[in-house]
Amino acid sequence: EVHLVASGGGSVQAGRSLNLSCTVSGFTFDESDMGWYRQGPGKKCELLINLRRDGSSYYADSVEGRFTATQDKVKNIMYLIMNKLEIGDTAMYYCAAEAWFKDCFDGPGWGQGTQVTVSA
Repeated sequence: EVHLVASGGGSVQAGRSLNLSCTVSGFTFDESDMGWYRQGPGKKCELLINLRRDGSSYYADSVEGRFTATQDKVKNIMYLIMNKLEIGDTAMYYCAAEAWFKDCFDGPGWGQGTQVTVSA
């Protein structure tokens, strides 16, 4: 059974850093492209980063240069390293296995989220 849980969220001041983890089970990273998403208050679900099995990646303009995603294929954990956080980064953050989800919040490949709150 495919299962993903994001963790590591919290409250931080603007300009600081925070690292999130996405622990997966039921599959390996070699079986699916992976993504980090977020949904801020009153905003649509937003794709932040896509890590593809061919080694390529996509970073949204909003996080390019500040956020980095990596994978530990031994531990089956995907990480999101967030630097220079801004108040606009406040959101619920989710990880997803794109082989098993159709859209945000839809499908077993959509993980449990973690809240990130950035204050002035």
